[in-house]
Amino acid sequence: MTVSARIRGFITIGLLPALVLYLFFVIVPIFWSAYYGFFDWKGIGAAKFIGLDNYVEVFKDPIFWKSFKNNMLIVAASVFGQVPIALILALLLMKSTFFQRVIRASVFMPMVLSSVVVGIIWGYIYHPQIGILNFLLDGVGLDSWKKAWLSDPKVSMYALMVPIIWNYIGPYMIMFIAALQNISPEIEDAAQLDGVGPVRKLFAVTLPMIWDTVKVAVVLCISGSLKAFDLIYVMTGGGPAHSTELLASYMYNSTFNVYRFGFGSAISTAIIILSLILIVGSQRLMKRDYR
Repeated sequence: MTVSARIRGFITIGLLPALVLYLFFVIVPIFWSAYYGFFDWKGIGAAKFIGLDNYVEVFKDPIFWKSFKNNMLIVAASVFGQVPIALILALLLMKSTFFQRVIRASVFMPMVLSSVVVGIIWGYIYHPQIGILNFLLDGVGLDSWKKAWLSDPKVSMYALMVPIIWNYIGPYMIMFIAALQNISPEIEDAAQLDGVGPVRKLFAVTLPMIWDTVKVAVVLCISGSLKAFDLIYVMTGGGPAHSTELLASYMYNSTFNVYRFGFGSAISTAIIILSLILIVGSQRLMKRDYR
């Protein structure tokens, strides 16, 4: 046996426990959930096999599609909000020390707080009577802009996008900082000698060099947005009138509030299928050759 074969063997043995745990706690429950989607089951007692009825009901339910639409808004806010902002902040941290303290305080704070705490904080910010947002609008003479931000179906979903974007910028910024640090200084020097401006350098040099990291960030944004739950549940619970209902909260309410475990399993399977479709589609759209 060659040295390389032995090394691969040791790596495989080292990864085997993690792989077994991943299969047991992630892969197996996915198929188990898909299996229970074929049953009418209340969580206890006997389960009645009903075939595809739960899946058909899911895709016919208007609340499911409303939840899916809201999730798409979260996906758009995450991909076009979190990723560009995180990249800009990473560039600032790499090039300037003036912004470092402000950026670290404002961006890394939600990383040490749970989503529940972030939801409670923003719930008070948006509060119609004691919230700081309406207080600031009143202070600058914009009384007409004051709203019950989380109780108005017209604006509640858009109001939730702000804390969602703020809450998850930090991890993507760290990813981009690591990717930017891996760019060879010789490439930067060559671009500077060629007289490449900052904007052109960003799109012609920097982005092509970290494009794989951007693609990973987009995948994480999509998967994270489609399973978003805790922050929304704390702030609105999916209301008012399902205006902020997401797929995960719809699944939770259907499973644990009305005790339809089979129907909730069908919803979770639908979430996985939609996530795979969106992730594969986004990666195909981002496929690009920079050579």
